[in-house]
Parts: sequence; C-alpha cells; structure tokens
Amino acid sequence: MSRVGRMPISIPQGVEVKIEDDKISVKGPKGNLTKELHKDVQVEIENNQIMVKRASDKKEHRALHGLTRALIANMIEGVTKGFEKKLELVGVGFRANKQGDKLVLSVGYSHPVEIVPDEGIEIEVPAPNKIVVRGLDKEKVGVFAANIRKIREPEPYKGKGIKYEGEQIKRKVGKAGAKA
Repeated sequence: MSRVGRMPISIPQGVEVKIEDDKISVKGPKGNLTKELHKDVQVEIENNQIMVKRASDKKEHRALHGLTRALIANMIEGVTKGFEKKLELVGVGFRANKQGDKLVLSVGYSHPVEIVPDEGIEIEVPAPNKIVVRGLDKEKVGVFAANIRKIREPEPYKGKGIKYEGEQIKRKVGKAGAKA
C-alpha cells in the first residue's frame, strides 16, 4: 500500500470538510477550497479523520491514492495556515514595488514589468529586493512564484536574476583569457 495514501488526515478544530459526489470542499478560518476527486478514489470521514481508499492495486490507482491524500492534506493546511513562497532579486538596480494591486519589477529590461496577481494570491514587498507570495492553494502559490521567477531567471555567471530564498545557483567560471 501507499505509505502516504494510507495515513489518515486529522481534521483540526474549526475546519469543516464536506464530500459531495466527486468533489471535496474544505472550509476553515482563512477561507474555502474545493477540488474534484478522481472517480477511482474513495474518500471517507471517520471520527474526525479523513481516510483515502483506492479501487484496486493497479499502478494508476496506487499513484492516485497518495496524490489524493497529499492534495487533501494541503487543502486543510491551506485553510488553516496558508502557504507562502519568498523570492529575492539579485542584481544592481533590481527592485520590486507594489503599486496598488500590481507588482512592478525593474529587472534590467528597458521597461518595468507589471504583474497582476491571480485571485486568491497576495503579494507583499517587505524590501525592494524581496517578494513574498501568499495564498491558500499551494499549487497556485507555487505557479505564481515560478511565473515571477521566469521573468528573469538567475544566470550562472554572476547569479543575477530572481531566485527563491535559500536557492543555490550553480556558478560557472568565465573565460580564462588568452595567455601570451
């Protein structure tokens, strides 16, 4: 059996879980999340715990078992604590500001890059070279942070660009030059 899939998910105080047809909805102190469930995976609530069961031992069902359990656990964590990704801007003159709802990046292009956050995503700029992306849905937060990073990925020679906090950039050695 799947090691992840067979673990029960405990429902914390103040979180409400409803399973209707092939949808699961989780309501908590920070907000609501809903997700479609695969038809071959059964989700049951037993004495304040969620159990995920699969239809058979086929490879596809084994994969869905752990995936479904992890997605439901992330939904519960999202409505209780929320998720965040931190980004850093590395480079001379690289800055980020928040203008109203938009994030405006100056990252070495001839024009500032403006990004409007998706629904359910909050952006915070605690310093000119730091960006914090917050939200309830782990997938949306990760995708939005990756899209910001994609605007100016860190380059391997000087390390300039937008990177995740704590990310190690593999550096390359530049040209050695001609020897006379």
